This record gives sequence, C-alpha cells and structure tokens, in this order.
Amino acid sequence: MGMWASLDAMWEMPAEKRIFGAVLLFSWTVYLWETFLAQRQRRIYKTTTHVPPELGQIMDSETFEKSRLYQLDKSTFSFWSGLYSEIEGTLILLFGGIPYLWRVSGRFCGHAGFGPEYEITQSLVFLLLATLFSALTGLPWSLYNTFVIEEKHGFNQQTLGFFMKDAVKKFIVTQCILLPVSSLLLYIIKIGGDYFFIYAWLFTLVVSLVLVTIYADYIAPLFDKFTPLPEGKLKQEIEVMAKSIDFPLTKVYVVEGSKRSSHSNAYFYGFFKNKRIVLFDTLLEEYSVLNKDILEEPGMEPRKDGEGDSEEIKAKVKNKKQGCKNEEVLAVLGHELGHWKLGHTVKNIIISQMNSFLCFFLFAVLIGRKELFAAFGFYTSQPTLIGLLIIFQFIFSPYNEVLSFCLTVLSRRFEFQADAFAKKLGKAKDLYSALIKLNKDNLGFPVSDWLFSMWHYSHPPLLERLQALENSKQD
Repeated sequence: MGMWASLDAMWEMPAEKRIFGAVLLFSWTVYLWETFLAQRQRRIYKTTTHVPPELGQIMDSETFEKSRLYQLDKSTFSFWSGLYSEIEGTLILLFGGIPYLWRVSGRFCGHAGFGPEYEITQSLVFLLLATLFSALTGLPWSLYNTFVIEEKHGFNQQTLGFFMKDAVKKFIVTQCILLPVSSLLLYIIKIGGDYFFIYAWLFTLVVSLVLVTIYADYIAPLFDKFTPLPEGKLKQEIEVMAKSIDFPLTKVYVVEGSKRSSHSNAYFYGFFKNKRIVLFDTLLEEYSVLNKDILEEPGMEPRKDGEGDSEEIKAKVKNKKQGCKNEEVLAVLGHELGHWKLGHTVKNIIISQMNSFLCFFLFAVLIGRKELFAAFGFYTSQPTLIGLLIIFQFIFSPYNEVLSFCLTVLSRRFEFQADAFAKKLGKAKDLYSALIKLNKDNLGFPVSDWLFSMWHYSHPPLLERLQALENSKQD
C-alpha cells in the first residue's frame, strides 16, 4: 500500500513539478546507463593486457599497450568530466539558473534602452551569456584533455598560446553565425502564424545547406591552412578513381592538421558538380611533417653506407612512421567516395531533415503549454527561445536517445557498405592495411565490450571490418 500511495501522491503533484522531476530523473538515468557502459569498456582496458591471438598479425605488443593506456586515461577523463557536467546541469535546474540568466539578460537590455517588448534582443543576450558560461566552464576540461592526456600520449601539437587564440577565434566565429541565425529563426516563429513550423523548418534547412557549402571554403581556413595537393602521381590517381565512378571532383586539398594534432582524417564536401576532397597531412606518409623528425631520434640514424644494421633501423622507422602510402590513401578515399556513390550522404540529410520537421511540428503543438515553462521557473512569461530550449533539449530527450542509437546502428551499416564498395574498386588489400595503420596512428584499442560497442560505435570495431575485408584481399 505504501508504494501505491507514493505513486498516487506523485501523480497528484502539480503538472510542472511532475515534468521537472521527470526531466531530472531521465537525465540521471541516461547518465547512469552511460556510466555503466563505460565501466564495462574500462574493464576491458584493464584486463586485456596482451595482444589477443586473433590480433597478433596486425598489432605489435608495444602499440597495443600504448593504445590501452591511452584509452584508460581517456576513460578516466570522460568519467570525471561527465560527472561534472551532470552535476552542473542538475544544479542549474534546481537553483533556477535558466530563469536567472534570462532576468540578467533583461537587465542588460534594460540598461541599453530595450524594454521587455524586445524579446528577440533579450534572447540574443541570453544566448551570448549562456555560450560564454559554457565556454568558460568547459575550458579547464579542454585544457586538461589537450595538454595532459593528448600531450602525454604524443598527439598534441599545440602551444598554450595557439590553443587560447584558437578558442577565442572559435567563440567569435560561433557567435557570428549563432546570433544572426537565431534572431531570424525567432522572428520567423513570431510572425509565421499557425504554420510557422513549416517556415522555421525550411529556414533551418537552407541555413544547414549554406553552412555545409561554405564551411570548408570560408570557415575552416580561419583555423587551418589548406593548400592544393601538388601535381603528381597521387593526385592523378585520385582524379582517375573519381572519374571512374563519376564523382564530380574539382579540387583536392591538403590541410595542415599536424599543427593541432597528430590524429588523421579525410573527407569530401560540396554540392552538385562542385565536389572537393580534403586530406589531412597526417594521413599522408610522404607529407606528414611529424615523420621528418623520426630520423633525428636516438637509434634511428641510418648508417651512411646503408649496410649493417640498416634493416633493423628501417623496421623501427616503418613502425614509428605515421600515415599511409599512396595506395592506402586511395583505398581510404575509395571508402569515402563509396558513401557518396551509395547515397549515404543524401540519406543522412533526408533523415536529418525529416527529424527536424517532426521536432518543429511537435514544438508547435507543445509551445502553448504553460506548465512546461512553469516547470523551469517561467511563471509569467513564455519566451520563444526558452520554449525551444525546454522542448528540444529536455522534453525531447527520450526521443533523442532512441534516435541517436538508431543512427549509430545505421552508420555502422553504411560503413560496411562503403568498405564493400572499396573492395569493388580493387582496394581491399590496401584498405585492410590502411585501417591497421590508422588504428595504430590514432591509438585505437581493437578490443571492445559488445554492449558498449553496440551503443556507441558509429564505425564497426576494427576486427569486424578486417574480417569483412579478409576474403577479398588482393594478392
């Protein structure tokens, strides 16, 4: 009887208190679930101290141990930063941080001569203060991650001055995009009438397409140096491969990622007949500036006569060398172009926009519910921006978790399909070796807990991808 009485008492509470309690309960449930999964994976890191037999041919014990220790440190960092984030979010909700910041924003506007009727102006001040608070509270964690963890394991290439300059620049660029876009979105919602959700969705669709189009040409160069890939065999082979699958390639760039980190990557961008490929210099063995320092390390100096212990030194250099050979780079690009040829990019855009439309429709249904605002401390006003925050971030949380898991499953399926596409291009053997090298360069740990992997990995585990490629490797 006691339990049922408690449940009855809960349902007799005011609607706003039930909503607030449900939001906090779900948030901590998700956090505990994520912590449970992380601890399962952490147990793998702690107990798997030797290279498993099935990995003996693809990973040496030194690299395996380095990756194990790297992932252990990342796991510890993730636990404490996640706990801090959850506690911070809970305290903000419990002590009315959102309505307090809204009132502070109103005071700023009042001092500038803008009254309560200037809701959009107050919303922009609120956004500026909220993102500034987030940047400042997140800065110590970012500093620790970069200059302790990444530095300890050989990935960080930044100085403190470069890092801080980069952080300030990112904040300014973010505000230059966020504030105008937000003001227009709020204006559209205000004047859109009964069908404002359609106009809001169309606006966000246009903004997302514009940002994707201009990002690599106008935004990314503010942070990294992009240079055209020089004429040569690699560029010719990239162009030939692109032409063979009708990929409308216009330019190939190399980005100087090595000034920031030794992690590597590659991607393509652009719409219609204007596609560009971007390669990180850390992906290219012959371009990576990090390889130039290897021969200067003790014990790495080759004999001038090229005899004696030169073979041993060559083996050491090969093991320490970063990046992929040209054939392997082509295989990686074959995989990436497979995403385009198989329509994965378009499918992801369609899914994203269907989700966006659904969310705006549901927002239109819920925005008039005063109890939602009251649950978060807004009893006398219902600002549109606060409604967006409450509904999209808190009310949709269960839906977002389910959607995220479904997209992770779909992403793994797409990755296997892209690997299979690279096989058809005759790149199976080179992709096989490239995946091993990239895993080594990024200190990826090849052993994973099945539940952690299922929930989190948007890419299949290394061993599963290699097994899928094994049957069709070229001799």
